[in-house]
Amino acid sequence: MLDFPRWRIWMLNILLLLGVLFAIPSLLPKAYLDQIPDAIPKETINLGLDLAGGSHILLEADPAELSKTRLESLDEGVRSTMRRSDPRIAISEVSRAGGNLSFSVTDPSQIDLARRKLEPMIANTTGGRDWDINITDGNRITLTPSASGNETALDQAMDTAKDVIDRRINAMGTLEPTIIRQGDERIVVQVPGLTDPKALKELIGKTAKLEFKLVDEQADPDRTREGKARVGSQVFPYPLNPSGQPNMAVRRLGGISGDKLVKADPTFDQQTNEPAVSITFDSEGGQKFARMTQKYQGKLFAIILDGQIISAPVMKEPIYGGVSQISGSFTVESANQLAIALRSGALPIDLKIVEERSVGPDLGAESIRKGSLAAMIGTVTVLVLMFLTYGRFGFYANVALVINVLMILSVMALANATLTLPGIAGFVLTVGAAVDANVLINERIREEVRRGRRVFQAMEFGYKEASRAIYDANITNVIAAVLLFLFGSGPIRGFAVVLMIGIVTSVFTAVVITRMWASGWVKKNRPQTLNV
Repeated sequence: MLDFPRWRIWMLNILLLLGVLFAIPSLLPKAYLDQIPDAIPKETINLGLDLAGGSHILLEADPAELSKTRLESLDEGVRSTMRRSDPRIAISEVSRAGGNLSFSVTDPSQIDLARRKLEPMIANTTGGRDWDINITDGNRITLTPSASGNETALDQAMDTAKDVIDRRINAMGTLEPTIIRQGDERIVVQVPGLTDPKALKELIGKTAKLEFKLVDEQADPDRTREGKARVGSQVFPYPLNPSGQPNMAVRRLGGISGDKLVKADPTFDQQTNEPAVSITFDSEGGQKFARMTQKYQGKLFAIILDGQIISAPVMKEPIYGGVSQISGSFTVESANQLAIALRSGALPIDLKIVEERSVGPDLGAESIRKGSLAAMIGTVTVLVLMFLTYGRFGFYANVALVINVLMILSVMALANATLTLPGIAGFVLTVGAAVDANVLINERIREEVRRGRRVFQAMEFGYKEASRAIYDANITNVIAAVLLFLFGSGPIRGFAVVLMIGIVTSVFTAVVITRMWASGWVKKNRPQTLNV
């Protein structure tokens, strides 16, 4: 075990050198870090909310709004399915009263066919049903949301909302946000370094539900002004309407939704030079958009964002290729935010902010100072104790301990990990755990020396026997750290990350590196006795 080929010594020394070099950027002040050329790697550790300060926002979903959206989607799906059926199934008296969808099949002999057409629409992937079917009066079908369907829909909507929020925040260039679900209807968002949450709230609070619908040009202006629409239409507010009419009626069904978007970028209108947003649909959405603009050429169509019409241009000519442009009195900033929101996808459920707070950087600086002081006092105490107890071998352990700390910083910087206050606690714990391995090795070497073994044999047996116990103990620690990371959240994960990295680097430096140094010293000096 004490035989180290030259190639292995070179490899280990290069690894140690890289570990030290990659740790340096995290230790430099930002003013000096900015002076380092971009060609040189200068990854640094991200500081968590409790250290760098930042914003904490708690979002809560509205299940009632989700149920309404599901009902509207089912309504459109049922109408489309019945219309495309062969033979076509005529339906009437469609109602969405009481959160249920009910309709009458005009020809009672088609009731079984209608039911078979509905089965694929209401089944879910788990083998159950999102909607229950009931037939009354021989020809009236009622679809009622099932409990399991509501639960599954809410769970999927919250998971999707969490992913959408994550994409939106990362598009802002903010590093390492913490986004986790809390219970069934809430999402916690923590963004380190962002002390002004205004832009963040505006971005993640935007549903970004985009729709293109045909304007109902036959609607009664007076009724539309009052917010009333005729059958088959619905009214949306239109605050920027050039005619001054505060509302506009659009056809309820048909059109195209923003979920077909694949790209959205801020741009400028070539005619007015005002900020706008360029959008690109996928192949299916592009074809549907082309058919709609071709079929209704010369008609008005409304661009609806989050339940509000932002513009209603005339379809002058068919739009092919799936590329279009949205304009509507944007600023450069609002156009960029809308592009981010559309690009990241629409929130499938409305979220409202129920709690917000900011953590100032002063509190983080104080936490860093006190945490660093505790780590420094603990490290210095351990270094002095190890040197006084084990002499040369204690010195090797001390150098390995310092390198171990630097390697932890390097790995965290390269992995773009976030350091939190519990992470500093993990550092302090790692310092103690790192020297444990050297204590076991040195004590084992002492035992072998007392048994009368020669110097080389005592070191050989000391490292070999102690290593078994070291590996066993640290494997259990790694398992515990992995479980903390998988099932924990926020600060617990921060602690687990540092602990996992620290265990691996401490075993490497305490067992492999100190053995290389001790082996080199013994082979070079050939001592007759050991003072351990």
